[in-house]
Amino acid sequence: MASKVASPLTNPKWQAWVERYFVDYLQNNPTYATYLGKHDFDHVLEDFSKAAVEADIRDNKRYLKELGAFSQAQLSPLEAEDRELLISHLNAQLLEAEQIRGWEKNPDNYASGASETIYTLISRSFAPPKQRLKAVIAREQQIPAIFAAARANLKNPPKIFTEVAIEQIPDMIPFFENDVPAAFKDVKDPVLWAQFQASNQKVIAELKAYLDWLKSDLLPRSKGDFRIGAENYRQKLLYDEKVDLPLPRLLEIGYADLRKNQAQFKAVAAQLDPQSSPEQVLAALGKDHPPPEKLLQSFRDVLGGIQDFIVQKQILTIPSQVPPLIAETPSFMRAMTFASMDTPGPFEAKATEAYFNVTLPDPTWPAADIAEYMAGFNYGVIISTAIHEAYPGHYIQFLWAQKAPSKVRQILSAASNFEGWAHYCEQMMLDEGYGEGDLKLRLGQLQDALLRNARYIVGIQMHTGQMSFAEGVEFFVKEGYQSRTNALLETRRGTSDPTYLYYTLGKLMLQKLRVDYQALKGQDFSLREFHDAFLSEGLPPISLIRKKLLGNDSPVL
Repeated sequence: MASKVASPLTNPKWQAWVERYFVDYLQNNPTYATYLGKHDFDHVLEDFSKAAVEADIRDNKRYLKELGAFSQAQLSPLEAEDRELLISHLNAQLLEAEQIRGWEKNPDNYASGASETIYTLISRSFAPPKQRLKAVIAREQQIPAIFAAARANLKNPPKIFTEVAIEQIPDMIPFFENDVPAAFKDVKDPVLWAQFQASNQKVIAELKAYLDWLKSDLLPRSKGDFRIGAENYRQKLLYDEKVDLPLPRLLEIGYADLRKNQAQFKAVAAQLDPQSSPEQVLAALGKDHPPPEKLLQSFRDVLGGIQDFIVQKQILTIPSQVPPLIAETPSFMRAMTFASMDTPGPFEAKATEAYFNVTLPDPTWPAADIAEYMAGFNYGVIISTAIHEAYPGHYIQFLWAQKAPSKVRQILSAASNFEGWAHYCEQMMLDEGYGEGDLKLRLGQLQDALLRNARYIVGIQMHTGQMSFAEGVEFFVKEGYQSRTNALLETRRGTSDPTYLYYTLGKLMLQKLRVDYQALKGQDFSLREFHDAFLSEGLPPISLIRKKLLGNDSPVL
C-alpha cells in the first residue's frame, strides 16, 4: 500500500504503524477501499453484525493505546499532526458505535450499504468488466448477511429513520434490476452470467423482503429518538472537525451570520424589485430555469466560463485541464441529493474520471411538483451549484487532494474543510467579480447561504432538544427562504446528519483564516497563493491548516 506521495516523514516505526493500520481499516471497510482505489478487497463485504461492531470497538481502543506510545518528540511536525488526526478519527468511530449507535437505530444504513458496495464496483472502469462482475457476484452473495444483521441489530429506531428507509428502497430495487446488469452487458461468459443472475435476483428478493419487514414489523415499533443530545453533539464536532467551541457560542455565531445574510438578501431583493417582497422576488426568479431535459446541458454551458474567470483573475492554480463529466444522479441516490460531485479516490490509477451528478425531477410527478422542484434550479442557483461542486469547489479541491502530503491526509478528511471550501467559493467568486455584479446571481448565492445557515441552526437545536422536527421545517421555510418541499427534505436529512452545520462552520473558519493570513502577509498577500497554500494541505480540520499557515493556535472563529 505504498503511497504515491513523497512526504517529509522521518520515523520508520510511525510509517510502519500507519501502513498496518490502514491495511486493517480498509479490510474492514472494503466499500471505502474500492472508492479510494485500493482494489485488494473488491470481493469482500463489510460485516454489519453486532459481533463485528464489538470487535471494531475493541480494535479501536487498542489502536488508541498504540498511538499513545508515540510521543510528539519522536515525530516530525506532519507526523505529529497525522497522529492527532488518527486519534480523532478513532474517537469518532467509538462515539458512533458506543454512544450514537446508528447500527441499532438506522435501517437505511443497511439498505444503502448494500447499494453503495455494488455501486462502487460499477461506477468506474478500474478493471475489465469480467473482473468487476466477479467482484459484484462475490459481494452480492454476502448481501443477505447485511439484512440478517439489520433484523438482529435494529432495536427501537426513530420513526423518521424507518420512513426514510422505506422511501429509499423502491429506488434501490431498479438499480439492481436495471443499472447493475446494464453495466456488464458486454460480458459474454454464460457461466458467469448465470451466477450473477442468481446472486442479483437474491439481492432484489432480499431488498423486497426487507422493505416488507420494515413496513409490517419495524415501523409500528419505531418509537426511538433521533436526537443525539448535547454531549454527543459536542464530542462529534470535536472529533470530526476539531472544533471545541461551546454550543451556545456556536449558536450565537450561526444566528449572527443568518441575520447578516438575511439583511443582504432583503437588500438585494429590493434592488431587483422594490415593489415586491423578498419571497415574491425569489418566486419570480424561480420561474427562470431551463426545462428538466436541458438541465444537464445548462450546467455544461456555464463551467467553461467559470474556469476562464479563475485563470484570468488568478483565483487559484487549476492542477488539471480535464473537466468533470456531468451526469444524472444514480437512481438509488436520488432521494438524498440535489447535486453532488463523485470523484475517484486518491489511489485510483485507471478510472480517473469525475462525475458531477445532478438530480432531475421524476417525470411521473405532478406538473406543480416538477415546477416547484425546478425553481430550485433557477439560473442563479445553477451557477452557484457549479461553483460549489466543480470550479473552484469540490472538483478543484479533489485535484489538489490527490497530492496531499501524507497517506493519513489522503484517506481521512473533515467535512468542514471540503464542504466549507465549496461553500466559501460560492461567495468568494462573486466577491472577486464573477457575474459582473449580477444581482440575480447574488440573490441565488445568498439563498444558498441561508439554506446552509438554517442547516447550522436546525442541526444544533433539533439534536439538543431546543427545536422539534416540525419547528425545524418551519425554520427552513421562514428563516431560510426554502420551499416547504425542500424544507421537509432538509429537516429530514438533519435527523441523521446532525452536524450538517459544517458548510457554514467551515466557510466562516476559512473566511477568518483568510483575514488573519492577509493581516500577517500585509502587502505580500496574494489570493492565489493563499488558496493554493490552503488546498495543498489536503482535507484535515481547518484548525490544523490554520496553525500551519499562521504559526499559532489563535481561535478558529
